[in-house]
Amino acid sequence: MQETWRWFGPDDTVRLEHVRQAGATGVVSALHHLNQGQPWPEDEVMKRKGQIEDAGLVWSVVESIAVAEDIKTRSGDFRQRIADYKDSIRAVARAGVKSICYNFMAITDWTRTDLMYRLPTGGFALRFDFTDIAVYDLFVLRRPGAEADHPIERRQAAEARFRTMSESDITALESILIDWLPAREFVYDRKGFQKMLDLYNDIGVEGVRANMIEFLREISPVAADEGARLCIHPDDPSFPIFGMPRVMSTADDVRKLFAAVPEPACGLTLCTGAFGCNPANDLPAMADEFGPRVHFAHLRNTKREADGSFHEADHLDGDTDMIRVVASLLREETHRSEEGRPDAVIPMRPDHGHLLIDDIGKKVNPGYSCIGRLKGLAELRGVMRTLEAVRAGRVAYNGTSA
Repeated sequence: MQETWRWFGPDDTVRLEHVRQAGATGVVSALHHLNQGQPWPEDEVMKRKGQIEDAGLVWSVVESIAVAEDIKTRSGDFRQRIADYKDSIRAVARAGVKSICYNFMAITDWTRTDLMYRLPTGGFALRFDFTDIAVYDLFVLRRPGAEADHPIERRQAAEARFRTMSESDITALESILIDWLPAREFVYDRKGFQKMLDLYNDIGVEGVRANMIEFLREISPVAADEGARLCIHPDDPSFPIFGMPRVMSTADDVRKLFAAVPEPACGLTLCTGAFGCNPANDLPAMADEFGPRVHFAHLRNTKREADGSFHEADHLDGDTDMIRVVASLLREETHRSEEGRPDAVIPMRPDHGHLLIDDIGKKVNPGYSCIGRLKGLAELRGVMRTLEAVRAGRVAYNGTSA
């Protein structure tokens, strides 16, 4: 697999020279100043490509060309937005960037409740706490019908916690949940967030799924014509929150999409963290089943808690058997090479990382500090090199030299 690294552009405190020092050869980036659904001009794409190549790296994956809410809801100016999206696909593909990661998550991107969860090691991780979600849903947002989405034990725990929270605590939680995201310029206030929830509630799960399928039926042929690959990212977390429709959370969701859009250019970003926080998902099995249409991999791990909460674990720990996932992806690469596929090498990146050592106290995008991802990449690289050595017969299964 090609080792890549997410870079948020010139304002990222983790610089391209750090990416090279980490040993990655590819960069995952986007035009984050053009992230509200507008088309990407060719000159802007080439400028970003030049910045990356001047550092001795390759722009391997676009993450993300944002999918406008009008497209997801098939309302407003969605026709023009789809046309703009096609133009952006053409612009990046003709610049040589053939892998395009995106998501179809309603309203928000990935959601956590704590961006500084202290680990026993002294480092910090991202965490999703279901009690905090219920606090906001039930007692701050006061979403109609929210009670039905939370079991009695969670409602009781949320009420007890809410009683202990100050206004500043509530403001901080709200900021994390609805008006903060890396690389997004627009934010929601409480009223605007509820208005969007109402809109999606009217559309429903199958309505959003139908909108996603219609969108991909339109753009997948464009990607195919340009030799590009679309890699949809799963919902994160991969279960419903705030009553939002989820259409890319389980293996069955992926099957429904691939059955409706059989074009091979319509593929998957196998994010082991996003899928892995849902106990219904067997990541090694998903890697095996969907391997031919996995066009990109986010490799990270999560540790689930008894009530469904979870936090970001070390890359080789947590609930996903990362070694089996990597082994499956390496086998898929071999199959592709034997078939002569031009996309035989699957780009991967160490997604999210703990905040560690000298990065603690620095201004970094949460989850995207340098040292934590460097640690994750080194661990994943070790797994890949070991599995490759075993498969090549240089090392026997019992650890002795072949």
